[in-house]
Amino acid sequence: MELKKEIKIKNRKARFNYELLESFTAGLQLQGTEIKSIRMGKASIAEAFCEIKNGEAYVVNMHIDEYNWGTHGNHKIKRERKLLLKKEELKKLEKKTQDVGVTIIPTLLFINNRGLAKLNISIAKGKKLFDKRNSIKEKDLKRDVQRIQKNF
Repeated sequence: MELKKEIKIKNRKARFNYELLESFTAGLQLQGTEIKSIRMGKASIAEAFCEIKNGEAYVVNMHIDEYNWGTHGNHKIKRERKLLLKKEELKKLEKKTQDVGVTIIPTLLFINNRGLAKLNISIAKGKKLFDKRNSIKEKDLKRDVQRIQKNF
C-alpha cells in the first residue's frame, strides 16, 4: 500500500502584505511534467500574481521546477498558466480588479482528492506600512499570551 503525501504549497507573505477580501478555487491547465514536479513539492507561488486577458485568467510568475527525469519535452519554469474558472467567477474577478489597488494573488497550491492541481486565489488589497506594523504587533502579543498560558 502506497502512502500519499499531501501537497500544500502556501504563499506565506500573502496575509502579511495584503488584506484578503474574497477567495476562489481554480483549476490549473498544466503540462505533463509540471504536475509531476508539483507532486514532488517543487513549486513556489511566493512571487506569483494573476491577471485577466481576453476574458481568461492566468497565473503569472509561478515557479515550478523542471522535472528531474524529464527530457527535451520538459516545461518552462515560469510560464503563464491558464486558470480554469466559471464564467461568473471570471466576470466577478474582472469587475473587482478594476478598482485601484486591488489585485488577484494565489494563496495556496494543492492536490485535491482526485489528483488534480488546484489553486486558491484571493482578491486582495495591498496593506500600508502601518497596517503591517499592527499585524506584527498582534502576532507578537499572541505569541506572548501562548507562552504565558504554557507556563501555567
